[in-house]
Amino acid sequence: MLMKTPDEQTLAARLKALREELAKRGLDGFIVPISDEHMSEYVGDYAQRLEWISGFAGSAGSALVMQDRAVMFTDGRYTIQVREQVDPAHWEYESVPQTSIAKWLKENAKDGARIGYDAWLHDRGFAKAVHAVLQAKGGEIVEVDGNPIDAVWDDRPAPSPAKALPYETELAGRSSAEKRAEIAEWLKAEKLDATVISALDSVAWLLNLRGEDVTHTPVTLSYVIAHADGTADFFIAGEKVSPELTQHLGNAVRIRERMDFEGALKDMKGKRVAVDPALSVAAIPQALEEGGAVVVAERDPTIVPKARKNAVEQQGQRDAQIRDGAAIAKYLHYLSVEGPKGELDELKAAAQLLAFRKEYPDLKDISFDTISAAGPHAALPHYRVDENSNLPIEPNSVFLCDSGGQYPDGTTDITRTVWIGPDAPPAEVVDRFTRVLKGHIALARQVFPDGTTGGQLDVLARMHLWQAGLDYAHGTGHGVGAYLAVHEGPQRIAKPAGGQAGTGEPLRSGMICSNEPGFYKAGEYGIRIENLVIIQPSDKSGDFGDFLEFETTTFAPIDRTLVDAEMLTSEERDWWNAYHARTRELLAPQLEGDVLAWLEDACQPI
Repeated sequence: MLMKTPDEQTLAARLKALREELAKRGLDGFIVPISDEHMSEYVGDYAQRLEWISGFAGSAGSALVMQDRAVMFTDGRYTIQVREQVDPAHWEYESVPQTSIAKWLKENAKDGARIGYDAWLHDRGFAKAVHAVLQAKGGEIVEVDGNPIDAVWDDRPAPSPAKALPYETELAGRSSAEKRAEIAEWLKAEKLDATVISALDSVAWLLNLRGEDVTHTPVTLSYVIAHADGTADFFIAGEKVSPELTQHLGNAVRIRERMDFEGALKDMKGKRVAVDPALSVAAIPQALEEGGAVVVAERDPTIVPKARKNAVEQQGQRDAQIRDGAAIAKYLHYLSVEGPKGELDELKAAAQLLAFRKEYPDLKDISFDTISAAGPHAALPHYRVDENSNLPIEPNSVFLCDSGGQYPDGTTDITRTVWIGPDAPPAEVVDRFTRVLKGHIALARQVFPDGTTGGQLDVLARMHLWQAGLDYAHGTGHGVGAYLAVHEGPQRIAKPAGGQAGTGEPLRSGMICSNEPGFYKAGEYGIRIENLVIIQPSDKSGDFGDFLEFETTTFAPIDRTLVDAEMLTSEERDWWNAYHARTRELLAPQLEGDVLAWLEDACQPI
């Protein structure tokens, strides 16, 4: 659910109230991330502190509120959006990774500055970096006792009370007991007593459960401490536990109150405990050390097994995509008919797409806020439409829609860019779209040695844009969960420059990735073509080792109106024709009448 957009006067009053609270605590500033106690990308309404204080509704960013200045830190995806949503009369804008909060404080903080932070919202590495900068200026980073935003946020929502839900082995492909046994073997091999699992999707995967606590991501607010004997302590609010869940978890999982988690960490004296520094807030290792435990920095042991989908999860992905693809086909037909009439807007289009998805009764949710982007909004890769930003979809313009569904057997994520007629698209738009398509096909067709990283493959998707002096400012591919988070690590296909997380991760069989090159002309239009793929063993394996390839699982027509067939090689045409023949084969049995006729035409060979 979107937070109601406050007016500038309300936001100014909130900023003033926060500064008064900071003054009471003797703080010169406070750091506000988009985060929760689990380092989640998408957070529940109760944790939307950055949006509450600033109005910024993006999914990545942070702020620094000083007594005399307030600064927003966002990356290139949000350069335009942050300026539209955050009042320049009260806020300054900074771009990352060119700068960071630590760098800004080094250059701008006064000597002796005391900057507050919430240890339940930041990792330890961040806290150490800021501490080093402030210490050099005679200041300090101060761990707050209770978040100061919460102290002034009178109508702050409570955390979700929704029940945690069992996720059956028939869908998960492996039992929780098997997964816990695998982790126990790893702990024993590493001479560790336990590991803390704090990422919500890791908890859900390990215990085979799902939830309704975070919009569009089926997770439940909880923690796990997994032990070397295969047992686990599961920390969750008692109101969220049902008899069915208790039976599902079994005797080897001890259910404990969520509020007891910090105390349990402090009770592990003498234990060697693994903590993932990238996925754990600073308060977790701090509590362990205060209690006398030995903290060992190790990657969350569920991360790679969760990313490498088993045969049941892979088939679930295929099945979910076929149903989702039919909904997309109905939607694309709808746009082709209604778009040229000039009566659609972004909100109406998004609502109609949801209606088509809801025709499938197993739809649980969408997998993220639909990016329904007309004209200049299509140039914002992570645009989110609301009543204030809603634009009409004009005839003879580009329309981009990035969306996905959450089904019990799989999570989908698809982007299609279409030309809204009736006239033919401009030559420039066709050229850019075709270059994006060529990059998409190049990546989809690539065979590569086992151990290749996403950073090594990223250039394939960009090369035809680069040849024209063009590029795009986001990654080419992210991991996707199995009825879990639509953005899942550790793998990522992106430029390796700048130390981007995941670009050095070897791609492994079973991983699901997106393939989504794009192009964006600020203020005019944007283009993105996105399918999901599963990494599979290739028949090219042999004397030179094991090779892998991508199996495309997303099927929906790509707009041929925007393609210059003369720019395609014979191999690219073969891919297009094979892809659309398969699309027709999979989707046609679910469609009828005008939609089926439209599909047959849209899937004709090029």
